[in-house]
Amino acid sequence: MGSHLSIDEVNLSMGELYTVVTNKAGKGKKGSIVAIIAGTKSEVVINHLQKIDPKKRNQVTEITLDMANSIKLIAKKSFPKANQVTDRFHVQKLALEAVQEVRIRLKWDALDQENSAITEAKLNKTPFISREFSNGDTAKQLLTRSRFLLYKSPNKWSDSQKARATILFEEYPEIKTVYYLSQKLRNIYNNYTNKTVAITKLAHWYNDVDKLGIKSFNGSIHNVVGKY
Repeated sequence: MGSHLSIDEVNLSMGELYTVVTNKAGKGKKGSIVAIIAGTKSEVVINHLQKIDPKKRNQVTEITLDMANSIKLIAKKSFPKANQVTDRFHVQKLALEAVQEVRIRLKWDALDQENSAITEAKLNKTPFISREFSNGDTAKQLLTRSRFLLYKSPNKWSDSQKARATILFEEYPEIKTVYYLSQKLRNIYNNYTNKTVAITKLAHWYNDVDKLGIKSFNGSIHNVVGKY
């Protein structure tokens, strides 16, 4: 048992979830595992963790976790003297998912437009021909195939992803805006270790988001900040 722990839900086999508590001092090697408990129900996990000597549990000063209320309750009841720290990767994940929400909304718009064009072509008894971009994608394909590149940093894009991103951002500047805002959040975590400076940068980032006026993205980011 160390002073700094992490707690998370992990899929270990066949889709079954386990709650895993690790000692950060172990750095993933020998001595890292504090507990592995089948399931994620807070009352069950708390019951098992409270079997650990209270003196050891009270030595924990910090525990890193995600934003699930059940995990927060487990941490509070099992390690009452520990400060709870939200895992940066869960915060970033929510921001990236907010980008995907914008992409999906625009994809449905593209599908509606294509269906309308097909219907109109049938009524006029003319062939329907989808517009294709320079890489051969239609609008529907472009918005579908861009899913994975929007999770990556630009420096990790393949050549085909770079070409697709260029077209995507030209055709859908809304996606470009929210994507680079998500990258800006990642850069704040990567580059600013001073707490005061980081908080200031995050405040400016949040103001930039607030000015966007993109309902789906702003709603998701408000959710991120509220939990964070």
